[in-house]
Amino acid sequence: MSDEFDLKLVSAAFALAAEKGWRHVSVAAAAREAGLDLGHARQKFSGCHAILKRFGQLADAHALNGALTEGPVKDRLFDSVLRRFDFLQMHRAGVLALLRGLPLQPELAAWLTAQNLISMGWLLEGAGVSSTGIRGHFRKRGLLAVWAWGLRAWVRDESEDLSATMAAIDVALTRADQIAARFAPEGFTPETEDSPDEPELPLDTPD
Repeated sequence: MSDEFDLKLVSAAFALAAEKGWRHVSVAAAAREAGLDLGHARQKFSGCHAILKRFGQLADAHALNGALTEGPVKDRLFDSVLRRFDFLQMHRAGVLALLRGLPLQPELAAWLTAQNLISMGWLLEGAGVSSTGIRGHFRKRGLLAVWAWGLRAWVRDESEDLSATMAAIDVALTRADQIAARFAPEGFTPETEDSPDEPELPLDTPD
């Protein structure tokens, strides 16, 4: 029941964003839009950051539930990342409205980057790749770069099957794995120990 309440409120918030822009989104407005109890909404959501955090958690759950658990690591990561984009696609207009406003809200953009880094750790773990320790940190950063590249393609992708997004994710994963392999022979494949002297991966995100 809690997940249903959260999904209704989050969906209403993104619908409002699509219609009026994120400046007009609030927990109360989203609750009214969804016909939800204001007292319960106040208890569960302290503000718009809480809505965005819950949105990310729901996107992660969508990516992880039913994701591939066998086959090459790259295929498992590709499946999870694409499934997360499938969730964004369900709220496309609201997500695009949020992204349009980020250049004017650098603090929010930085906060969302940190939240997405946490999400990348969950996607790695879902694919059977450790996200802990120093190597896990660099893997999360590498997958975040993949996500950013895919997001750039997704924003422009108007196809029904997200073919351009899929192509971008595939290219980015291949590049990230090649770079990771310079420092770990099996790239994204999990190792048993973390090295304290592991160098930082030179992965850059798209402009």
